[in-house]
Amino acid sequence: MARRKRKPKSTAAERSPRGDSKSVAGVRIIGGRFRGRRIHYTGDARTRPMKDRLREAIFNLVGPSIRGKHALDLFAGTGALALEALSRGAGRATLIEQHHPTANVIRRNVAELGVETQAEVVAANVFIWGKMESGLFSLSRSSKPTGCNPWAYEPPRGESVLAQVPITPVPWVVFCSPPYDFYVSRTAEMLELIEGLIGSAPAESVFVVEADARFDFRLLPDPGAWNVRSYPPAVVGIFRKKQLFSPG
Repeated sequence: MARRKRKPKSTAAERSPRGDSKSVAGVRIIGGRFRGRRIHYTGDARTRPMKDRLREAIFNLVGPSIRGKHALDLFAGTGALALEALSRGAGRATLIEQHHPTANVIRRNVAELGVETQAEVVAANVFIWGKMESGLFSLSRSSKPTGCNPWAYEPPRGESVLAQVPITPVPWVVFCSPPYDFYVSRTAEMLELIEGLIGSAPAESVFVVEADARFDFRLLPDPGAWNVRSYPPAVVGIFRKKQLFSPG
């Protein structure tokens, strides 16, 4: 009697709701209204989930000042930092992630948590995004460009990049947690990105920069104002912008 052929097992990508990446439920939100909820991530080597211990330390350093702020997650990866910020009281979040399948998984997490009206996921190269954003916050909404998209990504619901971050006095909390090698191989770009956003940020904004021991935090603006803590292998710097920088 001939054996019946077994049906080949579906791959993780085929089982994914979007069919473009595998999805692993393994990152936990550790505080706030979504405490204990798990979020999906791709499992891709390009995504480096931050350990719970480090994430908790960061939010302890930022403290209750996160409430009402606009969270910017520059290298979103799992999206855990921005989603944790929303869980703890941030008013809105913008998550920038270049890898489209990973960005789609973040969108899934946003939907499952029910924060679609608070979070925007932008699939973009953060260095290009940062260069375009840094000089634009003084512009009014009425002057935003129309009819073209020079930022090389597709903003949600047809809005321009200026709609992703409000041109208002609402302070930001900016999370900069790139691959550590970027601080070595792309040092100038990293410094330009951070300096540009610090210059554009409203007063009372908070910046969280995660690196490793190879990065010298004294290269950043106002180096004496950074609260630098070591959580091997990570080194985290916290900067609080007290006032708007005066134009040179």
